[in-house]
This record gives sequence, C-alpha cells and structure tokens, in this order.
Amino acid sequence: MKIAIINGPNLNLLGTREPGIYGSQTFEQFFSELKNKYPDINFSYFQSNVEGELINELQRTGFDYDGIIINPGGYTHTSVAIGDAIASIKTPVIEVHISNVHAREDFRKISHVSAKSRGTVAGLGLKGYELAVEFFCKA
Repeated sequence: MKIAIINGPNLNLLGTREPGIYGSQTFEQFFSELKNKYPDINFSYFQSNVEGELINELQRTGFDYDGIIINPGGYTHTSVAIGDAIASIKTPVIEVHISNVHAREDFRKISHVSAKSRGTVAGLGLKGYELAVEFFCKA
C-alpha cells in the first residue's frame, strides 16, 4: 500500500510554531514514528509553502497511490485550485487539520477541500494523520 502525505504552508514549522495549538513535536519526528508503526505501508511525504507545488504533488501521486492525506494549511480556506486538483485525481484524499478549525476564526470554517475529499479529520492533533492511515488500511 502506498500513502502520500502532503502538508501545506507553515507546517514545516511544527514543533516551534504556536506549540499551544500545534504541539511541540516536529512533523519529521512524527513521520518517523508513523513509518515505524506501519512498516508495510510505503509512505511518501511532501511539504511546501507554495500552492502550485502542492497541486503538482497531488497530480503526481493522484493516480497510482492508494491514498493521500493532505493538510493544506491556510490554503484550505482560499484555494479553489487545490480543491479542483483533488476532484481531478482518482486516489481518495483525506483532509487533516491538527487544530479544530471550526473553533477558530470564522474564515477557517470555510474549506475548498472538504467537499472534494473522502473525509476530514480536525482537532485531534497529529493523531488525525494516524486516523487517516487507519481509514485507508481498512478501506
């Protein structure tokens, strides 16, 4: 099984960025733990602060992976293009947010990604990525 994890802007700063909201663990530390927990899954990981690069990665992985987990960060609320890219690929996508976006600023309650995704996990910290992996394992 092949699962791609795609993270958007500012998620490269996990571990130092607003630890009260996002925790103190880096994504690289978490990703290492995830790979150890699921040794039979071939994971790829991509992070970019650039919208077009996220779209390119969705298109690159969107036809031969078994699942994609995406945290589009702030682009969730602004990028019709990322939503369109998800609608254009065949690989199922789970949208993940570390924080509970519905309990934050009003603009964060709008997602251009949710309606194009198989499902959404929000507010459960990095555990949300693991829950998305579990979904793909049982799908």
